[in-house]
Amino acid sequence: MSITPEQASMFQDAFGRLVANVENVLVGKTFVIRLGFVALLSEGHLLLEDYPGTGKTSFARAIAQSVQGSVSRIQFTPDLLPGDITGVSVFDQSRGEFSFHGGPVFSNIVLADEINRASPKTQAALLEVMEEHRVTVDGVPHPVPSPFMVVATQNPIEQAGTYRLPEAQLDRFMLKASIGYPDRAATLRILDGAGVSAHDTVLSPVLTEEAVRELIGYARQVHVDPSVNDYVSRLVEATRTAREVRLGASVRGALALVRAAKTLAAASGRHYVIPDDVKSLAEPVLAHRLVLDPEAEFDGVTATSIISQLLLEIAPPSDRLAV
Repeated sequence: MSITPEQASMFQDAFGRLVANVENVLVGKTFVIRLGFVALLSEGHLLLEDYPGTGKTSFARAIAQSVQGSVSRIQFTPDLLPGDITGVSVFDQSRGEFSFHGGPVFSNIVLADEINRASPKTQAALLEVMEEHRVTVDGVPHPVPSPFMVVATQNPIEQAGTYRLPEAQLDRFMLKASIGYPDRAATLRILDGAGVSAHDTVLSPVLTEEAVRELIGYARQVHVDPSVNDYVSRLVEATRTAREVRLGASVRGALALVRAAKTLAAASGRHYVIPDDVKSLAEPVLAHRLVLDPEAEFDGVTATSIISQLLLEIAPPSDRLAV
């Protein structure tokens, strides 16, 4: 069952209000902001990789503040332990039994700041909760709140004391985005407000948890034509056979692309997905999942350029079946 055009219009309005709210903090970056909320309403996770001072942490905090739910921030450091994230079981002497004390991961929005500074063992503590939305401690599963999203940040140029995210971890992130430096007009607007620190700006929540869950339900019901699914399948298969690629996108990547495209379609006021939705999301959804051949990397080939080339080579469906 597909959502109605009226529900799609309501979704578009709510999505627009979320984006406008965050634009009060992140000036001139509408596309990146839209990606952040696409991840949230697709029940995915967002990885922000960019240079220092581009607003990664402020962006993640603004997303959290726009949703009326619980928020936690984890500063990843080399001495951080898995239990510091997931929580631990503590013996309660008064009751003579162990009780579970949940960690900061038990929030609606979890900001994992500088995620690549923690050890691989600690990074792996997020694998289960990012995929299954639960944490298992001492054999007992503990579900996290809904909605739930991890917004992680990392710095691509500071490599000392960092640990590269493994492919299994990267594959858990639905989208990877870079904010980039603002243009001149946006920079001038930022400088005009130089007297107020971004960390002092507190945004009013736009939607309640219940409203976010309702939008997530609408996004799931957006219609996807079989020809669009076939287009996604051909794109993903092409990443696996590309000459410069050692490891292509997984089935999880294909599912993430379809789910994100459904949310983007609803955010555009449509109750069905079109090929342009897939095209605009292919790079942020698929590029970080590719492992390139070392020789190709040496020659300057990037995952982004490969996805761009595949979008040129693989023809999208020209007709959409009736909904």
